[in-house]
Amino acid sequence: MFNFDKTLELPLQLHWKHAEEQESMAWSIRARNYNTFVANCMLAFMLFFLLALSVFLYTAYHDISQPWRTLWCLLFYALMSLVILSMTHQRINFAYRITQFGVEYCKWKHFPRWMLPFLKWFTGITAVIFICMASIDPAFLIGALIGPGGMGLMYLSMANSKSYQEMQTEYHNNFYHWTQLTKSTVATNRDMVELEFIAPSKDGSYMASGSLYVFFNKHKKEQVVDVIKTHLPPGVPCVIGKVDVWQ
Repeated sequence: MFNFDKTLELPLQLHWKHAEEQESMAWSIRARNYNTFVANCMLAFMLFFLLALSVFLYTAYHDISQPWRTLWCLLFYALMSLVILSMTHQRINFAYRITQFGVEYCKWKHFPRWMLPFLKWFTGITAVIFICMASIDPAFLIGALIGPGGMGLMYLSMANSKSYQEMQTEYHNNFYHWTQLTKSTVATNRDMVELEFIAPSKDGSYMASGSLYVFFNKHKKEQVVDVIKTHLPPGVPCVIGKVDVWQ
């Protein structure tokens, strides 16, 4: 019926459980599948802290000409802001298939292998720059400890922590029949629909309740909502309201 985007190619670890079913709609997206308000507050706090640190570094290098002090502190603030942004605004891959039988989705996140070489080279290059500038002014040794030193510790913790790398790697696949859905909420604060469900647990020993978050691009909102409404069983409410993502 609908096929607005080419379905995202799934990694080898995942496959569609019901690929034989004719799809009504399919799409893929990279979305922030967590409470973005908390993440945004954390980003604002860290940027404020980073600004205070940059001002401290600026005042510490009082023997250097102002243009060099300004340039270095702005560069330090920009690079560290990018690092913080990559931690507070992570996205995960989603692929959805809607059929007449239910909603199936895959989500996955690979450990970013590029991050370790980047941190390694960035730490080495900035350390050399600080050491060279410390020959002009010993005050740059403070910056070497705070900047490259902190990045070096981050690199070591990420490279040697198996639990951290596993935390940054996810592969999930789920399917829910329309009859298992109990409520649909079209979010007003995000581009998504929350589908509440009651389904058997993995071991089948009890019935578990939860929420399926269906993310989509803003321009697809009307189509996605229409398709979901079409397939919802009679009696299942579809409301509009604020949705808080707790994952």
